[in-house]
Amino acid sequence: MSYISSILPNPIEYLKGVGPQRGELLRKEINLHTFRDLLEYYPFRYVDRTKVEKIRNLSGMEEYVQIRGRIVHMEVVGEKRAKRLVATLQDESGRIDLVWFQGWQWMQKSLRENAGYLVFGRLSQFNGILQLAHPEVDLLTEETATGKQHLEPVYYTTEKLKARGLTAKAIGKLTHNLLEQMSLAEIKENIPAPVLQQFRLMPRSQAYFKIHLPATEEEARQAQRRLKFEELFLAQIRICRLKIRRHKASQGFIFNAVGDTFNTFYNNHLPFSLTGAQKRVLKEIRKDTTTGHQMNRLVQGDVGSGKTMVALLSLLIAIDNGFQGCLMAPTEILAQQHYKGISELLKDMPLKVALLTGNIKGKARKQILADAEAGNIHILIGTHALLEKEVKFSHLGMAIVDEQHRFGVAQRARLWEKNDTPPHILVMTATPIPRTLAMTVYGDLDVSVIDELPPGRKPITTVHRTEYQRPQVMDFIKDEVRKGRQAYIVYPLIEESASLDFENLTKGYEEVKAFFPEPKYYISMVHGRMTNELKDANMHRFVTGDTQIMVATTVIEVGVNVPNASVMVIESTERFGLSQLHQLRGRVGRGAEQSYCILMTGNKIGKDSQERVKVMVQTNDGFVISEKDMELRGPGDIEGTRQSGLLDLKLADIVQDRAMLQAARDCAEKILSEDPELELPENKPLHDFLATQRSKSAWSKIS
Repeated sequence: MSYISSILPNPIEYLKGVGPQRGELLRKEINLHTFRDLLEYYPFRYVDRTKVEKIRNLSGMEEYVQIRGRIVHMEVVGEKRAKRLVATLQDESGRIDLVWFQGWQWMQKSLRENAGYLVFGRLSQFNGILQLAHPEVDLLTEETATGKQHLEPVYYTTEKLKARGLTAKAIGKLTHNLLEQMSLAEIKENIPAPVLQQFRLMPRSQAYFKIHLPATEEEARQAQRRLKFEELFLAQIRICRLKIRRHKASQGFIFNAVGDTFNTFYNNHLPFSLTGAQKRVLKEIRKDTTTGHQMNRLVQGDVGSGKTMVALLSLLIAIDNGFQGCLMAPTEILAQQHYKGISELLKDMPLKVALLTGNIKGKARKQILADAEAGNIHILIGTHALLEKEVKFSHLGMAIVDEQHRFGVAQRARLWEKNDTPPHILVMTATPIPRTLAMTVYGDLDVSVIDELPPGRKPITTVHRTEYQRPQVMDFIKDEVRKGRQAYIVYPLIEESASLDFENLTKGYEEVKAFFPEPKYYISMVHGRMTNELKDANMHRFVTGDTQIMVATTVIEVGVNVPNASVMVIESTERFGLSQLHQLRGRVGRGAEQSYCILMTGNKIGKDSQERVKVMVQTNDGFVISEKDMELRGPGDIEGTRQSGLLDLKLADIVQDRAMLQAARDCAEKILSEDPELELPENKPLHDFLATQRSKSAWSKIS
């Protein structure tokens, strides 16, 4: 027998009440293509139409009410556009007015005085008197007299759908039509019986019926719980299987040695002692590269936690084993910074480090390409330029992707094509990923966390200031500059308007110049409209200390390392997300001196903005901030998660349902550790269900 009801793959237009035109609209507006899509288009709330109230008992505190009675009087009141139909409904306990402001002519023709009706609608008050505006009315029959036998589901719809008669109620009717054509027996179970028992989950077939037509709120809750768990559990089974198969099947280079290159650098040129967290992550990388399987590791660490040093030491291990390494960064500025930093660290060692970006052309480019292919370059650092087909290596053993969420998945996959045997992959992010998101999006990767800051780093002091306090903020910057320090003043990007961005920034630049006149102070300005040459020149002036203040848009979010900068002023803080605020704050606090982040806002800000500011002032912990960011914005808005393809959850919410996600993860890992191929009899429902599903993309292997 088919694993799911045989009618579910049918195109949506074949359902009674749909047809070709409505079918096309349902596809475009709410992505409903098949009967199955409609079955999985769940209600977002329910209305209780199982109860019929007495008019006398209405207190005015109810939101929606259902009453039964006779229409004893109807009249049209008001003039011209203010006309409305008022119908008085009476039951044995009292009277209430029903009012229609729109479509009243049609209602006047439809309703009959002295006829009995079941009426449902939102309760409101007019001049202190209770009334129902635009209620639903059904002529009293044996079927309608006692109200409905189940809660009424409410579905999301759109204005275009409503215009074609596809209201929330109409979508409910279509779903009802579908359920009437299906039988419980046609929906097969896909969760092993021991798991159903352990978590006391409703059977799958019941859940589909009960979520659309629950008799009680508890039934609706249990149906939702079952289907949420199913979504999370199946996602975790798929992710864990990917991980198991990768560990089992992927071939990788074996790095047997930690040799002279690594040891010479570690013993003689390491500028500071590694933290315990850095050492732990290096051991994990070292272990991965000795197994004969390809490493696929995500290293996440807060701003300034020392990921770049871990990356460099990993590259040196590759070199000791006769391989080349590459490091790919998302921007030219960051690539150049990595190149300068790594070149400086390795200047006393016989290693060749090269930089390849889109701006390197002609003879210089040809020479780099030839040297990389001949194996003369030990470490090649670059931007997306590294992905081009003409970039070839003699023996690439380690590929590192920095700020990995800024690259598309397919782009990163091109690194694999540089060898017959794919290189070991290390992806790094300074955007801390909430644990629940890491479990879902990066669940098939091995994850390392650098959760310590290098010794000597002082926590950044973060304060909130409003427009009223701007003069004091500027005086504070002057004090820091007098001490020989530097400051950033960052303006937000208004994505919809590049001209507004520029206007915003130039206006801000003029205001800053008024507070900091030349020649006493020198200011750099950097923004996206500048040529790369001018941008780099202005950056360089700030890096070398020729200018004390940098006025910029968020182009400096990633890649600027100026240990002497001690103040970060973020203008219009309310326009930034938490994660971005944290990244910007991380541009200071990179030296030994105390650093400050000043969050500037208008005098009045919204509730969400207040919450973001409060979190930033309270903590420097990027992981705490990332959890709060996901709570406020939802996982779909967090940069890079949409491309994963694993957050396609219809019911579950990985923030609200994090405890369920953890339980599903633990359960999936336990099942697969005991039965990796799902061959045991109790796992047959799961095995058979997964066999019917379209194979998921393997891109996530390097996500």
